[in-house]
Amino acid sequence: MSVGYNDTPMLPDSEWHVHDGDRPQPTIVTPGTADTQESPGEAPSDATVLFDGSDTSKWIGRDGDVEWEVKDGYMEVTRTGDIKTKDSFGNCQLHIEWASPSEVKGESQGRGNSGVFLMDRYEIQVLDGYDNITYADGITAAIYGQYPPLVNACRKPGEWQTYDIIFIGPRFDGDELIQPAYATIIHNGVLVHHHQAILGPTGHRSLSSYSQPHPTEAPLRLQDHGDLVRYRNIWIRLI
Repeated sequence: MSVGYNDTPMLPDSEWHVHDGDRPQPTIVTPGTADTQESPGEAPSDATVLFDGSDTSKWIGRDGDVEWEVKDGYMEVTRTGDIKTKDSFGNCQLHIEWASPSEVKGESQGRGNSGVFLMDRYEIQVLDGYDNITYADGITAAIYGQYPPLVNACRKPGEWQTYDIIFIGPRFDGDELIQPAYATIIHNGVLVHHHQAILGPTGHRSLSSYSQPHPTEAPLRLQDHGDLVRYRNIWIRLI
């Protein structure tokens, strides 16, 4: 069956006509399924599952083996240090689910604190931000120390929350920065950052820049900040 046209205008900066019948079809991907408080959803068919609730075989701990506790389909911080993926990633779509402790202890930054570090250096804050005032660029889903989320979309303590992150890493030409990193973040289905330029590697009480070029891929890191935060259903797609 013939589809499309070859007598239509050419698209700018492209070899294809409008409605070009010879233009390649998109790759077919089986979509994942939605998560609920009771159970995580399934990942898309082309995703790499980093944690499925059964083991931490795709992660390494501070001194080698991961010492975070795995049970009931999640892993929980055990005050034994950060963990990183064994593999490295650059531009990606990341899905991650997390929950702060049900029993509320502490306030401000001392309450359900952890972090998702893209490329091992760009932190998206994890925090119990429900009815918990702290500095704006350190609240839940902040690009830590740089940009607060557009809104606070936190669920109640103990409930599962989701981050869906589209991340584009920085580009360097030798020692020169050509393009900063960008992040689009959806927290619990709510857009909280839209193609936000990141100023450089994140830090506490400091502001860095892209003074040190780094590889185009690096591990994903989850922070142990001393609070018993849980994680489940972590998957990633390269883009």
